[in-house]
Amino acid sequence: MADLSGLLSGRTDWRRGIAAPLRSFLRTEAGSSGVLAAAIVLALLWANVSPATYDEVWRTDFSIALGGDHLSLDLREWINDGLMTLFFLVVGLEARREFDLGDLRDRSRLLLPMLAGIGGMIAPILIYLAFNAGGPGAHGWGVAMSTDTALALGLLALVGRGVPDRVRVFLLTVFVVDDLLALVVIAVVYSENIAVMPLAAAIVAFAIVLTLAILRVRKAWLYVILGVLMWAALLRSGVDPVVAGLAIGLTAPAYSPGREQLEEATGLFRLFREQPTPELARSATVGLTATISPNERLQYLYHPWTSYLIVPLFGLANAGVTIDAAFLGRAFTSPITLGILVGYVVGKPLAVTSVSYLVDRLSRGRIRPGVGWAAVAGSGTIAGIGFTVSLLIATIAFDGAQLAEAKVGLLSAVVVASALTWTVFTAAKRLSPPKRAMALLGNAEQLTDLTDPVDPEVDHIRGPEDASVTLVEYGDFECPYCGMAEPTVRALLQDDDLRYVWRHLPLSDVHPRAQIAAEVAEAAAAQGAFWEMHDLLLSNQDRLQPKDLLQYAQQLGLDVDRLHEDVMRHAAAGRIARDVESADISGVSGTPSFFVNGQRHYGAYDVETLKQAIKVARARARITRG
Repeated sequence: MADLSGLLSGRTDWRRGIAAPLRSFLRTEAGSSGVLAAAIVLALLWANVSPATYDEVWRTDFSIALGGDHLSLDLREWINDGLMTLFFLVVGLEARREFDLGDLRDRSRLLLPMLAGIGGMIAPILIYLAFNAGGPGAHGWGVAMSTDTALALGLLALVGRGVPDRVRVFLLTVFVVDDLLALVVIAVVYSENIAVMPLAAAIVAFAIVLTLAILRVRKAWLYVILGVLMWAALLRSGVDPVVAGLAIGLTAPAYSPGREQLEEATGLFRLFREQPTPELARSATVGLTATISPNERLQYLYHPWTSYLIVPLFGLANAGVTIDAAFLGRAFTSPITLGILVGYVVGKPLAVTSVSYLVDRLSRGRIRPGVGWAAVAGSGTIAGIGFTVSLLIATIAFDGAQLAEAKVGLLSAVVVASALTWTVFTAAKRLSPPKRAMALLGNAEQLTDLTDPVDPEVDHIRGPEDASVTLVEYGDFECPYCGMAEPTVRALLQDDDLRYVWRHLPLSDVHPRAQIAAEVAEAAAAQGAFWEMHDLLLSNQDRLQPKDLLQYAQQLGLDVDRLHEDVMRHAAAGRIARDVESADISGVSGTPSFFVNGQRHYGAYDVETLKQAIKVARARARITRG
């Protein structure tokens, strides 16, 4: 049973990134925030124990020469201008994925996060300028505007334990806009002495990248060469070269692999299995790779590196500041420190909450946050954490004492914003269950992933028809993962407010007996014994030969001749084809795939994970019925 639990709590290889625009991203960002926090602490310790070596190490020059040309930057510049380009590549990839597969795929839902994101930048900037207008620190207003999504998500997991995933999704959706605008500000405001010819070369290189992406050219080396040329041209032009990463990331489309693509890839692999030649190996590799979107492949390649190495290295190289009592006394009376601190911990939550409220009111409820108002407030407070992009802007805008004061403001905002977020979510948890559900989940209509709604006249249903939660599974009787998920479903059906629906998705390219098993189940359904046959088939997945299937019919006391005749004339083929078509339309390409009240369930399908998803769906259903 332990082995079974381990398998169920993981992801099958083909499901890892299919149409799951946020879950994997959230887990990586939350986990890496601890590494970033450790890097910040280490930088502070290093800068205070040995300030001379801290500065000396990061100012070490490193040069690359090619013929008569050379590029020389110190280590901190290589990190800030070089490695951080990959971080912003991931930002661009995530923004594109959110537009293609996330909540923003419904363009009508773009308005609220766009306005909340913009408002969440303008308010802190205005507060910062209120402290610094006319002073020497006024030009550093860009430091106070951007949320560190990675650190915010990680600390939200820490201070907001038990908060529904939907809250994290809302936070990420809003601050996709934040990240994009912050990069525009860096490119436009914090770039000086622009050289026109290198900038034109960078634009040409990007135009070629965009053209190749539209034509779906899959030559990785072309994109690498063009990306490096674009980065170098921007560096020469005076525009911050990290913009290259964002621009290229936005060109990478995200999509779920279609069942036909997967079947074609399976065919290529079978050819290789029959005749393992280098040519067929390459063909199979290309076919398998083509089923996964460029966006997902790039995320898989770069996201762990940026989250666990590049961003923490950036923090280590830039967060160090020598602190003593005299300095802190000056810093906390400095307009720069106070503008950043107040801008983040007051301006961010005030703007996110008020803008969301105004959009809801002005649209008369047609456009509202996808979460409750406590969650909106908590998202606003945790958005008061600005580090990565803000510190990057600070290193451009300031130096010396001003840079040190900016660092103190950013680090202080992390602490205060975390405390405020803990307070908001702790207060929400103390509400009665109905009020807590409303405060965290809200009553906005959710996007429905299941395009073909459950029909009691057609679908196979277990459990009460009036249950508040419906669990739909697309399954294959020969799929071993479906067999392993069956005990989980049985345990869930102990819930008397849950109905369970089975829909057929026979993966005939990998499971040759899945189609006939589905037809036998439908033939049994014609005699009123679908669920009995369903249970037998999943319990005997290694024995699905025709003689075994007829034996099961006999075991159930069915009319074997009638069942045999129905299967021979494929009486249920059309019924099964309808299930397969509904799976295709709903973006399902593998089994088992679960939907909870019409929303796709991603990730683990063990009892506890699905119970939590059902609990959230039930709370939302009660609010809707409310």
